[in-house]
Amino acid sequence: MYHDNLLQPFVSSSLAQAGGGGGSTLAVIIGLVALAVGLGLGYALAGVLGGKKLERLKAEAEVLASRAKEDAQNAADKILLDADRKALERKEAVDKELEAARNEQREFERRLAKREDLLDRKEETVALKEKSLSEQSGKIEQDRVRLAKREEELAELREKQQRELERVAQLDRGQAKELLLDRVAEQTRAEMGRVTRQIIEEAEEGAKDEAKEILINAIQRYANEHSSETTVRTVAIPSDDMKGRIIGREGRNIRAIEKATGADIIVDDTPGVIVVSCFDKVRQAIAVESLERLIADGRMHPTRIEEVVEKVGGEVQERIVKAGKDAAVELGLKGLHPKVIEAMGRLTYRTSYGQNVLKHSVEVAYLCQIIADQLGLDGKLAKRCGFLHDIGKAMDHEMEGGHPKIGMDFARQYGEKEEAVLNAIGAHHADMPSTTWYTPIVMAADAVSAARPGARRESMERYIQRLNELQDIALAIPGVAEAYAVQAGREVRVMIDADRVSDDESYLIAHEIAKRVSNEMTFPGEIRVTVLRETRAIEIAR
Repeated sequence: MYHDNLLQPFVSSSLAQAGGGGGSTLAVIIGLVALAVGLGLGYALAGVLGGKKLERLKAEAEVLASRAKEDAQNAADKILLDADRKALERKEAVDKELEAARNEQREFERRLAKREDLLDRKEETVALKEKSLSEQSGKIEQDRVRLAKREEELAELREKQQRELERVAQLDRGQAKELLLDRVAEQTRAEMGRVTRQIIEEAEEGAKDEAKEILINAIQRYANEHSSETTVRTVAIPSDDMKGRIIGREGRNIRAIEKATGADIIVDDTPGVIVVSCFDKVRQAIAVESLERLIADGRMHPTRIEEVVEKVGGEVQERIVKAGKDAAVELGLKGLHPKVIEAMGRLTYRTSYGQNVLKHSVEVAYLCQIIADQLGLDGKLAKRCGFLHDIGKAMDHEMEGGHPKIGMDFARQYGEKEEAVLNAIGAHHADMPSTTWYTPIVMAADAVSAARPGARRESMERYIQRLNELQDIALAIPGVAEAYAVQAGREVRVMIDADRVSDDESYLIAHEIAKRVSNEMTFPGEIRVTVLRETRAIEIAR
């Protein structure tokens, strides 16, 4: 059909030419013959070329079949290898699991064997203990029998001794019993004194840590009211909106105030006030006055806060120095170091049992001068001793130790060379021995100032009654010869009879007095009980 399509144009062309004239018929026939010959040659050539192409295609098909077969064989081999490999890996995993199970079983068997050994040893130990307990029970039973027999023998012997004692001493049983009890009481009392002394010595070794713990607990439980009265002040504000301005954005204003003043600012739901809390009265005063000025001014930002606090701090410092100078001028004291004057001025912010310490120091100074003049001593020196005796209270909250030692070291550091002044500062609470007459004068004046009616919220009648109660409690103890309340009732000194009371028993007496004072009296602070036992041997040479 393909070749018919090829011949169709030529036939159509020849027929068209033949139709044009008979003269060209021969040419058409020749053309047809030539065309037939060409077609024959074309068929022959196409057959040859098609056979070669067929052979080539067969060859390629064989090659492709061979390759496909090889690929199939390779794929099959690969599948077999993968299967063998996975089987091998599975076998190894199973072997590992089996080995782990065997190890776990062996470990379990080992622990089980160890536990069995331990149980065996425990059984042996229990058996030995049971045997030992059985033996001990037998011995105890034997001892009990012997003890009962011994008690019977002792009872008979005691009865014989009592009859013999009654015969020899010519005393009946009641009299002998009283005599024996008195002797046992004396021996027991001496033994109690010795034990008490030993207990006190042992307790003093570990008393510091226990005292700290007790003090901390006492502060935590009972210091709330005292702390609220002495460490907290309130500042009035015009409206609750001011609280937000005091706090500031993200708290920056209140942090600036606390950082600049060193005081804690408490802003709570209490209407109309904010609270300033600080143990240092000077810092507390600076914080309160600074807040009042900031609230009145209305400008509230960190820079302004620092400026106001710095200005108020300078003014408070000037008032402190002025208060110290005014007190020194009032007393006519000269040659005081500026640091000493400043420290004394700070005492105007310090109170003791409700008494202003600076005013108390001025009062003690006048009393010391009067007492010294009456005794024929140097009144000016006594006045200086009395004025400076409590200077340590200006910095005792910043340093460790009691205010007498702190004040003595501070005064020595800033130019006080007089031994009488230094000893009066350091020893006015009997923390160290007195070396001059001025120290007991300061102690007496200090007690008089503290005991003055109204000075420390205690009446004179109550004060005298407390001293009498203290002395009566001490005198009620057997063996006490004399008792004196000193240090404005902060100490009681007891003189005991050396012939009736030993050194060990003196510790027992001190303990008994302290216990009765704590149970029967109400007093601020603490009371020291000092028991003195003295033996004097006097002989006259002729």
